[in-house]
Amino acid sequence: MSRSVRTRPEGSGQALSEAYDTALLDLDGVVYAGGHAIVHAVESLATAREGGMRLAYVTNNALRTPDAVAEHLTELGIPTGADDVITSAQAVARLISEQVPAGARVLVIGGEGLRVALRERGLEPVESADDDPAAVVQGYGGPDLPWGRFAEASYAVARGVPWFASNTDLTIPSGRGIAPGNGAAVQVVRIATGAEPQVAGKPLPPMHRETILRTGAERPLVVGDRLDTDIEGAFNGGVDSLLVLTGVTDAALLLAAPPQHRPTYVDADLRGLLTGQPEVVAEGSGFRCGGWTASAGAGVAPGERGRAGGRLELDGDGAVLDGLRALCAAAWTAAGEGSCELDAGKALARLGW
Repeated sequence: MSRSVRTRPEGSGQALSEAYDTALLDLDGVVYAGGHAIVHAVESLATAREGGMRLAYVTNNALRTPDAVAEHLTELGIPTGADDVITSAQAVARLISEQVPAGARVLVIGGEGLRVALRERGLEPVESADDDPAAVVQGYGGPDLPWGRFAEASYAVARGVPWFASNTDLTIPSGRGIAPGNGAAVQVVRIATGAEPQVAGKPLPPMHRETILRTGAERPLVVGDRLDTDIEGAFNGGVDSLLVLTGVTDAALLLAAPPQHRPTYVDADLRGLLTGQPEVVAEGSGFRCGGWTASAGAGVAPGERGRAGGRLELDGDGAVLDGLRALCAAAWTAAGEGSCELDAGKALARLGW
């Protein structure tokens, strides 16, 4: 993928499941939500797999082991082996193993996923700062993780022990709503120590490296619902991405995306893997996709982020997603290397957002 600034979603004459050899799929908001499969996910993934696409599931959640994740997916009707699951716990364990002696002790602040990943790398998980650890690793430990674990991490970090974090997602979805994620827990230790951890998870390169090493993907496609982890991770890794609108990203956030958050493709859900993607073409002062034409409005030059009174305009009719793709092109072109500040309310209302 070119590192030039993306100004429109790309088209594809092939089904994405044929154009790419491996789908690197986020889980929550893409495959399932609240523990239940998202509509069309099971059938779409089965069809993609039957057509020869490898499916790998990539998660920043370091709590569950790959075996536990695979078992859950299989129960949902998506046959999955532990080798098909890549976690931030595995990525951070590799990062630690490259910087400490073989067999070194590592103070674990988190759950079983971290302990399993560390043992896989030949490292010894320990529970106390007084166990002479060579490193501290912090990962999501679930809602029942005792507060004292953060104090234990702080004691070790304050003594100069290298500090690692699986990821820094501030929140995590749960069946009852949005809960504090590992990033919130990391912030507790940061406040206590003034230190900064080395971080492995999405959107940073160690997670992408771990994924490629474990899957052997040559033409991977990152599939996610979050701009700041999934799509930015693909950007950082130099690979293409598909944003699905079944999770946290809505149309307004997508239009305002800075370059590192702009996906290669946009679709409603995982059925997008099974089809080609329509072209977005420049037409006059705007951009056309299907029956829709979008523009940045009178007086807004390409490369400008928009000022008070500026708005995105949408004309035509047709498939809702084609209208959104056209609007992305108008917004991203107007924003250039920044974020679009043009008013999209009226245009999105025409599309039902």
